[in-house]
Amino acid sequence: MSAVSGRRVLLAGGTSEAGWAAARRLREAGAHAIVAGRSADKLAAFADEGFDTFAMDLTDEAAVDRLATDLREIDGVLHLVGGWRGGGGIPGQTDADWAVLESSLTAWRHVSRALWPQLIASPAARLAVVSSTAVARPLAGGANYAAVKAAAEAWTRALAHGFAKHSRDAQAEQTGAATIFRVTQLAGLEDRLATEFAALWDRPATEVNDAVIDLR
Repeated sequence: MSAVSGRRVLLAGGTSEAGWAAARRLREAGAHAIVAGRSADKLAAFADEGFDTFAMDLTDEAAVDRLATDLREIDGVLHLVGGWRGGGGIPGQTDADWAVLESSLTAWRHVSRALWPQLIASPAARLAVVSSTAVARPLAGGANYAAVKAAAEAWTRALAHGFAKHSRDAQAEQTGAATIFRVTQLAGLEDRLATEFAALWDRPATEVNDAVIDLR
């Protein structure tokens, strides 16, 4: 039996194909997947398959705080809020594109911060964000995108430090971990992401905490 069995896991921005793959993989492994996103129509399809859903804007801090109260207990988060805007070299890196891209970082900050008390209290917490190989080699046409992804990785690494510090301060075994998945493009890797995410619970927290996993 997978170690994720029985865990309550939030798929933040999970109405995409990656969200479907993760929700179904988690269910197969015995976990309870919860899907949050903006589109009521897309969420209705998840509800029809028996998944719990929350229709909301994850960039709305107050709404995310209410979500954290409603969820009460949570053992994991896969952050799937994202998207691509770019092109045009450095002059083409517009503020309009930046605002769209940056919303994924804002949502990640809100979700992880609001759920932090529950995640720290969980006996096996796993947080993961989907980043990009562009962080390691930013290109002029994707400067906005790479910068946002780099910031999301920095935030995730800070969460990883938070898990490690909590265990040290409590003089207890570390049970929580924050992990970064990097892709060149997510299309075609949805099932691989779902499998690798669910498998995080099968590995010791210290092994996957602050880890960068390349998916190809």
